[in-house]
Amino acid sequence: MGLDRQQVVDAALDLLDEIGLDALTMRKVADRLGVRLNTVYWHVSGKPQLLEAMADRMLLGCTDEPLPEPWADRLRELAHRYRRALLARRDGARVVAGTYPAEPCTFRLADAMTATLLDAGIEPRAAAWSVWAIAYYTLGLTQEEQAAAVPGLADRVGAAITPDRYPALAATMPHLLPADFGQRFDFGLDLMLATLADKHGIRR
Repeated sequence: MGLDRQQVVDAALDLLDEIGLDALTMRKVADRLGVRLNTVYWHVSGKPQLLEAMADRMLLGCTDEPLPEPWADRLRELAHRYRRALLARRDGARVVAGTYPAEPCTFRLADAMTATLLDAGIEPRAAAWSVWAIAYYTLGLTQEEQAAAVPGLADRVGAAITPDRYPALAATMPHLLPADFGQRFDFGLDLMLATLADKHGIRR
């Protein structure tokens, strides 16, 4: 049986988990599949197209399971599914953030999020821009979560932020570098949902 595009994408995702985005190359994908490099190029024109296909594949299944009915709960659940999909792969957020895949899985998730807001009575421009805001927020925080820890960062920040120099930061110091990214994600997401509800006069 001949090689197909999905096998190329799956091999690239497996490699991503093993070696990370920076080390991923078309040649390594070909070696993983046991084929010549030009065989991989037959299915994807280059690394940018491969990354787009990988980004889309990561989102497979995000809209498959039933969703809650209240619009805010539905949008929250979709955002959490998006975040979980990114976290499921090494450097997942970096892969998706660096691409704009015009592919089915990406469109299905974006359509579900947009439909949720339109059905809630939010006008089209606000619905579209709100989906972008949630996507950017999710990507940014997830990239931070997936980044390698910086040794000694907490100690350096603690030493630099003193009450006489940065009084407001010093007062909030215990909360500046929390380890629980899930709580941080929920906090920001709830702020966005509350703002949407208040601005457009709809119930959550």
